[in-house]
Amino acid sequence: MKRAARKNVIQALGFLALRLSMALVLAVLILFLYDIGSKGGGAISWEFLSQAPRKGMTQGGIFPAIFGTFLVTVITALLAVPLGMSSAIYLNEYARQTRLTRLIRLSIRNLSGVPSIVYGLFGVILFVNVMRLGTSVLSAGLTLGLMTLPWTITASEEALKTIPDSYREGALALGATKWQTIRTNVLPYAVPGMLTGTVLGLARAAGETAPILFTGAAFYLPFLPKSLGDQFMALPYHLYIMATQHHAILQVRPLAYGTALVLIVFVLGMNMTAIVVRYRLRRKQR
Repeated sequence: MKRAARKNVIQALGFLALRLSMALVLAVLILFLYDIGSKGGGAISWEFLSQAPRKGMTQGGIFPAIFGTFLVTVITALLAVPLGMSSAIYLNEYARQTRLTRLIRLSIRNLSGVPSIVYGLFGVILFVNVMRLGTSVLSAGLTLGLMTLPWTITASEEALKTIPDSYREGALALGATKWQTIRTNVLPYAVPGMLTGTVLGLARAAGETAPILFTGAAFYLPFLPKSLGDQFMALPYHLYIMATQHHAILQVRPLAYGTALVLIVFVLGMNMTAIVVRYRLRRKQR
């Protein structure tokens, strides 16, 4: 009896610690969002969202930064999504589980923890200097795509692992080919998890500053990029400049908070999109 009572006490303390941790994280998140929202909400207007900066970025809006962030995120997705998902399918469904496969998988896991500034320096060497793409939207998007690849591969492979082997064995027993089995019995159930992990990785990339700092983002551009070879403005870099490098930091502080609020809404919007897509796909499967 004493042993059972002791286990119950330990379990209750464990649940209490989990609840306190969750409450602490939630409180910090609410405080953070309230601070950004209360100080940046006053700067939000149609002019702020639709016009270019003026007078040394002390007036006007941030539309070039919003457009640049959207454009570079699209390029990132075009590189990371097909390559990442295809790599995950090969690793989980086709590749033999040898020492080499485990080494590749371990390397991908480690790459997801490499600091983003290292990807930025790698992007400068590979895309800007070697491939001669220059500091441009394309170089920045490809750099962010490389940075997002390990996240996409890992999330997609974990989603594929959740599908029971009986789904595959049943289709193979009926004479389906390997690809037919994956296409009809595996991917429909794994895609919601694959998409969720991928969109979360893209949301992280959209908020990164270091990789685009070296490969394409500009301090100030009063116009939109006309091609993928042009430089661009981006919300994270614009916020960094407004908050730390501007010659009139106190004057532009409300605009900096407004930019931070727009960036948070942009990232939260991508996360909400992932949640909605996952919910609808799972609902169709029922």
